[in-house]
Amino acid sequence: MARIIVVTSGKGGVGKTTTSAAIAMGLAKKGHKTAVIDFDVGLRNLDLILGCERRVVYDFVNVINGEATLNQALIKDKRCDKLFVLPASQTRDKDALTVEGVGKAFKELKKTFKYIVCDSPAGIERGAHLAMYFADDAFVVTNPEVSSVRDSDRMLGILSSKSQRAEKSETPIKEYLLLTRYNPARVKLGEMLSVEDVQDILSLHLLGVIPESQSVLNASNSGTPVILDEQSDAGQAYSDIVDRYLGEDKPHRFIDEAKKGLFGRLFRS
Repeated sequence: MARIIVVTSGKGGVGKTTTSAAIAMGLAKKGHKTAVIDFDVGLRNLDLILGCERRVVYDFVNVINGEATLNQALIKDKRCDKLFVLPASQTRDKDALTVEGVGKAFKELKKTFKYIVCDSPAGIERGAHLAMYFADDAFVVTNPEVSSVRDSDRMLGILSSKSQRAEKSETPIKEYLLLTRYNPARVKLGEMLSVEDVQDILSLHLLGVIPESQSVLNASNSGTPVILDEQSDAGQAYSDIVDRYLGEDKPHRFIDEAKKGLFGRLFRS
């Protein structure tokens, strides 16, 4: 049975698209046929993060309007034949997305895909609502700062009340917390909220912590999902998240400040 995952947050710039690309690639690398959809009509970025921007011919709105089939619009990733990308339109209005159109597309996608990852725009506008409306699972992405966590808390209220599952009184959307741009040293200095602080506010199951890392920016600029950078801490963190989501029991990393070895302690400045 296919599962629809929405990657969401209240605040912009927290790493939703980076997360969507990494999670989708991670699931595909595990052998699961996966589609990842950009819901940010007018401001598409997912194709850039995945390095397929030059191959976009048709987009999600073309599919909804009957101007192209899903088969025509889906772009197969060159690095993994289990991953397919459905880009957003850069030229259409956000109202181009409709409940009926999105629902029809999902019905078709569920016939052949195990996982459908939805990269949601920030906030509570139409694209964000439609990205979460059909979801089975929600990855709530937040930074360890008060405004980001507060906005995520607001999104939890919407997830629990405005989804198709809520309307039909079905089992609620499963909600998971992803904490991005985490820096234990700054937490220690009181400049960031701790993992415990965020969990106290949101009361969500922690799926993983993504450390603040230059590798995320480097990966984005090169059109490569950071999960493929297996030497980077961020890449390893996303890999752990995919494993945990698929049921593996993995200890959390990158929460505590790395201990310096003897050489580092002797020669620290």
